Amino acid sequence: QVQLVESGGGLVQAGGSLRLSCAASGRTLSSYTMGWFRQAPGKEREVVARINWIGTSTYYADSVKGRFTISRDNAKNTVYLQMNSLKPEDTAVYYCAAYPTDPDSGIYTRTPRSWGQGTQVTVSS
Repeated sequence: QVQLVESGGGLVQAGGSLRLSCAASGRTLSSYTMGWFRQAPGKEREVVARINWIGTSTYYADSVKGRFTISRDNAKNTVYLQMNSLKPEDTAVYYCAAYPTDPDSGIYTRTPRSWGQGTQVTVSS
């Protein structure tokens, strides 16, 4: 089981930027498709972005497309989420998550099997 630790959250004004990091230990991240999720108060957790195990394919929720960028550095066992043009509605706890992936087919599990503890992002208007 891979252990995940997020960092980089904080308070930022609308229009500002933050870069979240997710550091992995216990297993190499190259065995996992990685995702960033967020959960705002009173709302369900939602996927924000996802990147395949070798970093060649990404997915973004419509709400963040064009503003957020997910990337990974397997040599550093770290995944990033660059967030630009932040809006108050981006306020949430952000979690990184790992989907075990078959390296031959690229197929990953339907749901993540490991989660970080989350990092708070607050965007003021």
